[in-house]
Amino acid sequence: MQPELRESSPSARETPASAIGEAPNAGLWAHDWVRSFTVATAAGLFLAFVGAMDSGRLPVLIRLAYWMPLMWGGTAVGHGMSWLVNRIPRARSNTWLFGALLSVVIAVPITFIVWGYSRLMFNGAPPLGPLFGSVLVISVAMTALMILVTQPGRVTHAPPAGAAVSSVRFAERLPAKLKGAVIYAVSAEDHYLRLHTSKGSDLILMRLSDAIAELDGLEGAQTHRSWWVARDAVESARRDGDKMVLTLKGGAEAPVSRPNVKPLRDARWY
Repeated sequence: MQPELRESSPSARETPASAIGEAPNAGLWAHDWVRSFTVATAAGLFLAFVGAMDSGRLPVLIRLAYWMPLMWGGTAVGHGMSWLVNRIPRARSNTWLFGALLSVVIAVPITFIVWGYSRLMFNGAPPLGPLFGSVLVISVAMTALMILVTQPGRVTHAPPAGAAVSSVRFAERLPAKLKGAVIYAVSAEDHYLRLHTSKGSDLILMRLSDAIAELDGLEGAQTHRSWWVARDAVESARRDGDKMVLTLKGGAEAPVSRPNVKPLRDARWY
């Protein structure tokens, strides 16, 4: 599901596994479930209070008793189906194929869950055909939203070994006092970007997305929605609760958002 970062040989700066936790995925796995059920709870409350699918005629407590278990059950099914779809190599390497397959395989069991629970609660249920269509629409919307939220950051690459060194367009934007400096990182501050370099830091007016496009030619990655980091600038990594923080040359610390933790680890950044 997540695009791979280019791998290169381990470097002396890699942090031993014990320094960042013996089971680095455990906290992230638990956090995924907590976050998913928190979102499901919020969605269930919303659907209950707006009276979705003609449930507005029912007392609010009945609506809560109907929507909350459905949302929690749907979240559990979604996690299981995601694990299954992720076993398909082609789907795992194509984000939107993954999302399309996941939407369908979630919608099928959820349709029967909603149908059965509706019969249990109200002694009646809508026809399976129209119900499946409604469930599929919701499944597609929620899957697309989760993909967008959990998509790892963009990656920039240096030229392949032996290829001619290409110029980095972003280097032309360095202020006069930073000309010729090695770029360690770029971080967003409101409408400005802070440049972290071997000659210090400074601010320029630019969007981070535009900067990342011009940073191609340097091996690096968007580690967080507001940070791009050059791979060679990373000196160490440490875990701060369920978060990862990269310490860079020059002393700056760059956060790593959860969708980027595994791709960076797989690419041996730490």
